Amino acid sequence: MHVLREMILKYGKNLGNGILKVDGFINHQVDPALMDACGREFARRFKDLGATKILTAEISGIAPALTTGIHLGLPIVYARKQKPITMPDQVFLTLSPSHTKGRMVELIVSPEYLKAGEKVLIIDDFLASGATIMGLVRLAETAGSQIVGVGAVIEKGFEGGREALKQLNVPVETLICISSMDNGQIEFQEEA
Repeated sequence: MHVLREMILKYGKNLGNGILKVDGFINHQVDPALMDACGREFARRFKDLGATKILTAEISGIAPALTTGIHLGLPIVYARKQKPITMPDQVFLTLSPSHTKGRMVELIVSPEYLKAGEKVLIIDDFLASGATIMGLVRLAETAGSQIVGVGAVIEKGFEGGREALKQLNVPVETLICISSMDNGQIEFQEEA
């Protein structure tokens, strides 16, 4: 996606240690036109999977998941990182490492919103090591749901996440892939 690449080059910052700061347009301040374009592209790529629900992680995955849901006409469930008092006592919970937080975080979903038999499309902001996405997979599988596809706005190809997701045997789509962040640079994999 050309527009996404241009936004990363113009506003993204390589903070070192594999951290790409895109919070000015993806996950703190959100560019709605960009997220709409991302959601439209995910919907185009995943329209034939028969998904019944989209699953993402709080908070960074919500914007691309929401716009994808709008274009596919699907509800969005996001895994919370803290259990609110409105959630039932029995929940689906897993732990996942957070690269940006530097620690393990909880991912929690209420069984009210993720049920057996759902066909789940996972959408997130990044595919890096694949750890967060695999946490979402564990939640869905615990609920008795089936993963039908995975999408991420930005892939950091050098972190091995795509390889980690191969075991799922589902389509994995990313809108842009960064091949290297060495020496303070941001290098992109050429699009097919």
